[in-house]
Amino acid sequence: MKRTESLILLDIARKAILEKLTGNSIIDKKELIKQYPVLKENRAVFVTLNKRRKNKAFPELRGCIGSILPHRTLLDDLIHNAKAAAFDDPRFPPLDFDEFDEISIEVSILSIPEKVYYRDIDELKRLIVPGKHGVILKKDWNRATFLPDVWKKLPEFEDFFAHLCKKAGLQENCLLFHPDIEIYTVEKIEEQ
Repeated sequence: MKRTESLILLDIARKAILEKLTGNSIIDKKELIKQYPVLKENRAVFVTLNKRRKNKAFPELRGCIGSILPHRTLLDDLIHNAKAAAFDDPRFPPLDFDEFDEISIEVSILSIPEKVYYRDIDELKRLIVPGKHGVILKKDWNRATFLPDVWKKLPEFEDFFAHLCKKAGLQENCLLFHPDIEIYTVEKIEEQ
């Protein structure tokens, strides 16, 4: 994605949150699509909000919501998920005006997930590239995903998957029961 397109995605995400905070319409969808035709493409997007913290290795997560599969335009998915990350992430209270200037925004555009065929955990370890692949784990009705950035916080394969299993509502050792695994990559854009 071109630099100008990347910057406009961050701007749209921030304006979407501001729209919800103020109740005012700020985003002109028709004009944006006219200027940036890429916004018409069906794409899946995650929006992550972090609270800026001084003297911490990692910023503090403040919300993260996204789509795994493309089911609407990039523009609509971005607006929807920016608002959802700010106001509907069940792990956090809704964002308020006082926090708006304290958050930084990351937008992750996902590739189409690909199923990983594996016989055992050792083979799975060889097929997944930490830091590059986001992972979707599915077993029966349980499902969860971690974006590739999660590898920075959980760099060990065993820890990464124990937390992912738990996020899916399964036992930490759920890989023993051979869940379905899909991988994807992301193009990440973040505010500085």
